[in-house]
Amino acid sequence: MRLAIDVHLDYGFPEPADVLLQIEAAAMADQRIETESLIIESDHPIRAIRGEEGIGQRCWARGDQRLVANYRAVVTIERPAIDLSSLSSGPVRELPPEVIRYMLPSRYCESDRLEHFVRREFAGLSGGALAVAMTEWVCRAIEYSNAASDGRTTALTTFAERRGVCRDYAHLLVALARAGEIPARCVAAYAPGVDPPDFHAVAEVWLGGGWHLLDATGMASCCDLARVAVGLDATEIAFMTIFGTANLWAQTVSVRRLDDLTASEEQGASAGC
Repeated sequence: MRLAIDVHLDYGFPEPADVLLQIEAAAMADQRIETESLIIESDHPIRAIRGEEGIGQRCWARGDQRLVANYRAVVTIERPAIDLSSLSSGPVRELPPEVIRYMLPSRYCESDRLEHFVRREFAGLSGGALAVAMTEWVCRAIEYSNAASDGRTTALTTFAERRGVCRDYAHLLVALARAGEIPARCVAAYAPGVDPPDFHAVAEVWLGGGWHLLDATGMASCCDLARVAVGLDATEIAFMTIFGTANLWAQTVSVRRLDDLTASEEQGASAGC
């Protein structure tokens, strides 16, 4: 699968502020960056740093009156479908050291508050079978609603109110998985077919000695997702973190399967990258 990604951000700043951008698709074993271009219109220096777990790249910028960023890329996804229900989670005491942090509660994923629910609702399940059952439960139980959450909404809030946006689905699934002794992390991604078109958030669980993507919204196939960043929760995968205040003037995110484009459209999607 090949994806054409096109992102435009335009923000105004009443006062100068530092900005941490995280919008570039990550180069990984199962996703290859064919072409890409990130252009940031700013009078200040731009500095790139590594993302969490060494996955992807963040970019420091300075918002001074206005900050415009344009990102374009073509990404090839080479990620075969896997029957997760057949995978084992294994004893937690044998987890790799770098995975242990994804077993613990975090700011937006209060997994310790959901342990009793997990034991009762998913009794008898473990490993991949448990992860699949949890994903299906979140997909059924939560209603997608653009106006349902804000920056303070946590997994526990979503669990109680039963509605949210993609990041709320991801937070809840991650919290449930951790409560069920499955390491889980949040993933910022690009995905075709997301409605409304925007940055997307999904979960990733550690099973059978590797990480596996899960989208509880049901909007995207995990074989079509291009990861941008990974982390404990939204605090580590946000596409933009502003150390101050800003006004949104314009923002568009387009992700298209190149297989769905005509030859002329594909040439336009790749130009300038």
